[in-house]
Amino acid sequence: MKYFLHRVGFLFLSMFAAVTLNFLLPRMMPGNPATVLFAKFQGRMTPQALHALEAEFGFNHKPLIDQYFSYLGGLVTGHWGLSFNYYPTPVTSVIASSLPWTIGLVGISTIISVFMGTIIGIYIAWRRKGILDSVLPTSLMFFQAMPTFWVALMLLYIFGFLLSWFPMSHAYSNSIVPGMSGSYLLSILYHAVLPGFTIFIGSLSGWMIGMRNNMINTLGEDYIVFAEAKGISPARLMFSYTARNAILPQITSFAIALGNVVSGSILVEMVFSYPGIGYQLVNAVTGEDYPLIQGTFLIIALSVLIANFIVDLLLSRLDPRVRREGAVA
Repeated sequence: MKYFLHRVGFLFLSMFAAVTLNFLLPRMMPGNPATVLFAKFQGRMTPQALHALEAEFGFNHKPLIDQYFSYLGGLVTGHWGLSFNYYPTPVTSVIASSLPWTIGLVGISTIISVFMGTIIGIYIAWRRKGILDSVLPTSLMFFQAMPTFWVALMLLYIFGFLLSWFPMSHAYSNSIVPGMSGSYLLSILYHAVLPGFTIFIGSLSGWMIGMRNNMINTLGEDYIVFAEAKGISPARLMFSYTARNAILPQITSFAIALGNVVSGSILVEMVFSYPGIGYQLVNAVTGEDYPLIQGTFLIIALSVLIANFIVDLLLSRLDPRVRREGAVA
C-alpha cells in the first residue's frame, strides 16, 4: 500500500509539472497565438476581433496566476482552445479524431512486435548457437539499423507504386462511407498493412535481442542450474524459471514504448499520410497552430506518465524487490 501511495503521489506531481510547463512555455514565446492568427488574415481582421481571439485563447491582460487557474479550469472542462489549421474546430475535437488512428496503428504494431520479439528471443536463447540464433539477430538488425522513413519509402515505392498491392496513403478508401461495416473495417486493415509493417519490422530485433540476452544471463544463474539438476521439465524451466525472471527488463522497455504509442511514429505517418496524432503534430508545427501543438504535447506527456505508472504497478506485482525498495524510497 505504501508503494502504491508513493507511486500515485509521484504521478500527480509529474502531471502537475507537465501541465504547468505546458501552460508556461507558450507564454514565454514572443507574441501569442491570437496575433499569429491575426497576421494570417493580413489586415482582414479588426482589432476587436483580435481582442476576442485573445480572450478565446486565454491570452488576456489578467495576472498570470488568474490565467493559470482559468487554464486548469479549461483542461478539466475540455476547453483546450481552437485550432488554427481547422478554425473554428476545437483542439479536443482534432485530437479526438486523430488519436484513435495512432493508437490503433502504432499500438497494435508495437504489441505484436513486443510479443513476437519476446517469444523469438526466448526460443533462440534456449536453442542458442543454433541456425535461428545465428541468422535472425543479424538479419533483423539490418532493418533496425536503417532509418524508419527510408524503410517506409522503400515499401511504399515497391508495394504501393510499382506493384500496386497496397494503397499509398490515407487510412481508408475514399469511396467507403465510415461506419461499423465490414468493408470499412477491411479497408482500414488494408491501408494499415504497409505503415504497420514498417513499425513492426523496425522494432522487432530490439525486443528479440533484448529478451535473448536477458535469457542467456538468467540461464547462467545458480538456481537455474539447480532446478535443471532436480529434473524440472524443459518447458517449465524455460518459461516459469528463466523467462519469468528475464522478462522484467522487457516490461520496463515496454513502458517507454507505450508512451511512444501516443506520440506515434511521426515519420511513418507523414510518409503514408496517415491521419494520426503525429501527422497532426507536424501539420500544427508547420502551420504555427499553437493551441494544437500545446494540446498534442499535453496528451503525449500525460500518456507517458500514466503508462509508466501502470508499468510500475505491474513490476511491483512481478518482482517484490521493486515494491520493497520503492516503499523505502
